[in-house]
Amino acid sequence: MKKFFSDFKAFISRGNILDMAVGVVIGGAFGAIVTALVNILLSVCLWAVPGGLKGLVTILPAITDAQKGVAGIGQSFQAGDIAETTILFAKAQGAEITVNDAAFPTWQAALTSKYTLHGTTYTYNMSAVIDWGAFINAVISFLIIAIVLFIIVRVAMASAKKREAAKKRIEAEKYKKWAEAHPEEAAELEAKKKAEEEEAGKPVVDPVVALLEEIRDELKADKAKAE
Repeated sequence: MKKFFSDFKAFISRGNILDMAVGVVIGGAFGAIVTALVNILLSVCLWAVPGGLKGLVTILPAITDAQKGVAGIGQSFQAGDIAETTILFAKAQGAEITVNDAAFPTWQAALTSKYTLHGTTYTYNMSAVIDWGAFINAVISFLIIAIVLFIIVRVAMASAKKREAAKKRIEAEKYKKWAEAHPEEAAELEAKKKAEEEEAGKPVVDPVVALLEEIRDELKADKAKAE
């Protein structure tokens, strides 16, 4: 157990684990900001659409009896007609009520439990509904997040390149000062470096090919001697 907790402590104290944890927390907060921004933008763009973004739904025709909705009401009704619809719902159940009856809120709650409000339209829970608003929201959220992440990555890469260039410049200045103070060692180091670069630039020869070329050269030499 002691070794287990020791290993666990070493695991959670790693830099990348802590960075990941911070990234998750910041990512969650950033997601909330993006969601709020998308809702604001879409609310402005869909100002004239009844119900706004949540009202962009398509109710597919009922195929089975379970999708047809409550008898006398159907698959949907407008939120502005909820009082009349509640009275129809109660009447279909054999109860005669009015808006001023004490039982009216109970019947309305029973009705809305069977329907879901999308913008200004109540849709039957068992109906097949295409929620275009949620799809548009997800697409725009993805585009905003992708653009922001692209900008962050570009800035981070540019910053990393600047740091790398500054590091190389500092190293070059240090090497220049060292070379001025140690000219013989610097010349030897440069010659060694040049030799390594030339060696690295040579093409790699297959040993079999090299052997065949050697045999070929020997045969040519023997033939020249014979002639």
